[in-house]
Amino acid sequence: MRTDDLNVLVYAAEHGSLSAAARELAITPAVASVAIKRLEDALGTRLLVRSTRSLRLTPAGAHYLVHAKTALSALAEGEKELHRERQEIAGELSLSMPSDLGRNVLLGWLDRFMARHPQLRLRLRVSDRVSDLFRQPVEIALRYGVPEDSSLIALPLKSDNHRAVCAAPSYIARHGEPATPDELRQHNCLCFNLGERVHNQWQFGSERISVQGNRVSDDAECVRRWALAGEGIAYKSRLDVQTDLEAGRLVALLAAFPTEPAPLYLVCPHRLSLTPAVVALKDFLIERLQENAK
Repeated sequence: MRTDDLNVLVYAAEHGSLSAAARELAITPAVASVAIKRLEDALGTRLLVRSTRSLRLTPAGAHYLVHAKTALSALAEGEKELHRERQEIAGELSLSMPSDLGRNVLLGWLDRFMARHPQLRLRLRVSDRVSDLFRQPVEIALRYGVPEDSSLIALPLKSDNHRAVCAAPSYIARHGEPATPDELRQHNCLCFNLGERVHNQWQFGSERISVQGNRVSDDAECVRRWALAGEGIAYKSRLDVQTDLEAGRLVALLAAFPTEPAPLYLVCPHRLSLTPAVVALKDFLIERLQENAK
């Protein structure tokens, strides 16, 4: 059902004339007449009784007019609401974020962000799988690494983040520390899925080391928990393990060797997704990440 056709019906009923309705809507009488006929054909009933000098609603038309006005009013209100949400930090924010960083760092930060902006509603997806922003009901995503899809908008939150090789003191006490990246081949390395593949090629500068171990997960938080339990060596984003390293629960290994970049991005499908709420979240996260690095 076309809203233009509904408008013609409403104005025709108010003015008692198709010609007057047409003038009000800045269209020709012929276009107005076609709109009413299209509406009547779609509904399978007469809405107006027309003569050369007058026009009146049929009983069906009078009944339908009430619903037409309600529908047009609801659409106008929806348009106003969308416009208001694009101007204010309000409405629903649909966000996907990585499991480990999301649960253990970002979740608390998001609570603080929501407290600042009480008109916001949050719909959260926690997953290490790359969200299809064009198919899934996710407005924005926080992800490590530059997106492979160049059509996506990727805004850097922390460009200088890298991965860290780490293990619990209990693991080191039993198995010792690797002195070089190549010695990782002799250790139980804990791996996770990066996209659709297992991340078992650990990069150190220009050198890639193929590692193996007895545990793999599609949830990066599981890998951190295994490392904390002394089950092996992990190669995690430093953002994920920073508090564990500072508290001594994990120990950084191979610190003299350059590790793989793991920049954190805010990703969205197009520029129209950059609402005031999204921009405010981006700025808030950059601020928190900078404070966290001090």
